[in-house]
Amino acid sequence: MSQTATSRAPAVRFSRPRFAFLILLGVYPLITGLLYLIFPLTEGWTIWQRTLILVPIMVASMVWGLIPTVQRRFHAFINPVVRAPGR
Repeated sequence: MSQTATSRAPAVRFSRPRFAFLILLGVYPLITGLLYLIFPLTEGWTIWQRTLILVPIMVASMVWGLIPTVQRRFHAFINPVVRAPGR
């Protein structure tokens, strides 16, 4: 690419608050659903034992499912164009 083509590309900035908000919207129903599935199967278990089952499922779901999906589908929302001052 030439220097002029690169300088014309709009600058983008990753927005952590927007990304966190979208992850929150995905994590809440995922955790709630997993709790509804796991609690009846683990009746009588202590909380650390239930957490030992829940956390690996949650982490795998986030790393290989939720986060890549949010980054792909909401790329423009979480990476807004930086506007020059005075525009």
